[in-house]
Amino acid sequence: MTRNLCAIAVAALLVAGIATASTTATPGVSATTITLGSSGPLTGEAAAAAGVLRGAEGYFKYVNARGGVNGRKIDFKYLDDAYDPSRTVQNVRQLIQQDNVFALFSVVGTNGNLAIRDYANAAGVPTVFSAAGATTFGRDYVKYPWTIGYLPPYGEEGELYAKHILATNGKKAKVAVLYQSDDYGKDLLAGFRRGLGAKARTSIVQTVGYDPTASDVQSQVAQLKASGANTLCIFAFGKFAIQAFQYANKLGWKPQIYINDVASASSIMQINPRSTAEGSISIVWGKDPATPKFKNDAGTALAAKIIKTYIPGANPSDGFLIAGMAEAFSMVDALKAAGKNLTRKSLMSAVTHMIEANIPFLVPGVTVHTTPTFRFPISAVQLQRWHNGHWELFGGAQSAKP
Repeated sequence: MTRNLCAIAVAALLVAGIATASTTATPGVSATTITLGSSGPLTGEAAAAAGVLRGAEGYFKYVNARGGVNGRKIDFKYLDDAYDPSRTVQNVRQLIQQDNVFALFSVVGTNGNLAIRDYANAAGVPTVFSAAGATTFGRDYVKYPWTIGYLPPYGEEGELYAKHILATNGKKAKVAVLYQSDDYGKDLLAGFRRGLGAKARTSIVQTVGYDPTASDVQSQVAQLKASGANTLCIFAFGKFAIQAFQYANKLGWKPQIYINDVASASSIMQINPRSTAEGSISIVWGKDPATPKFKNDAGTALAAKIIKTYIPGANPSDGFLIAGMAEAFSMVDALKAAGKNLTRKSLMSAVTHMIEANIPFLVPGVTVHTTPTFRFPISAVQLQRWHNGHWELFGGAQSAKP
């Protein structure tokens, strides 16, 4: 009787131990794998940005083939949201509740990231190196400690364009701005106004927003042309940026154009009418393989090798792919620094203590640097000008620190 009771007691303790281990184990982490999740526009009008996720996936496969991270392979699951924030929410709930991911990585788009932020933070799930540059993702870390972006902050990007206008045509510039009427476009516009300072009231002659669910921006471009502006800022994404170039060309309007980073990939710019796109200015932080400056670069050569091996059929000149590889490079470094006893807290500690000056996919002078109170991983960029069907960098690296 006593022996049976002892046996039962030991069995109960073993079951309790197993139950405790299962409830305290880190979700998405096993002895052999780390499961990461993401969401982005794999289809629809913003599908070009899917290159970010595919580039990241390719880099993770490259790392896995070389032993993974601290003995674990990265399993990267990403779902299509067609650039619809409501679908981003559905995808993230599935990734967290059903797929049991360790962390969210490189979720694409400002609105999608804003839509999931409250939920992911309440669940204590890291949302790391989001493919978005809204200033709030680096600024509001006290309220949202589990969130960190990756792209240069949009507000500082807008400010850099304003400073360039003041330096090159400050007295004569009459500026019209097309912007996406949401947090993404408004962030850029606010930074642009800040950069112009006292000149904003006289230099900006017209601003027109557009709904990202609209079909086109033809009427908005016509309204901006009618303002008499000689300078056009396009703070738009995907098809709307392309339409802005095309409608300006159709109207015979040839302003000096500034095009925001997320719509500046060569694969997008080459669609635009050459005569209208010529001379456009943007910023750059990741190496564009279509830029002659990087033709024989070691980083773009590595990217080409990864694309050929792990992303068959992809365009080796797609800058979105290299942007994704840069984010994945930083993620791998963070996972390494988080240690073998990987937890969500150790990951967040790692991503907020980063100094990376060796990322092969970033332009010279651009590094990744974070601290617990400075959560803007990329805070330096370079300017570039579109000429003869490709980008040409000019000037050195400039600060994009908020």
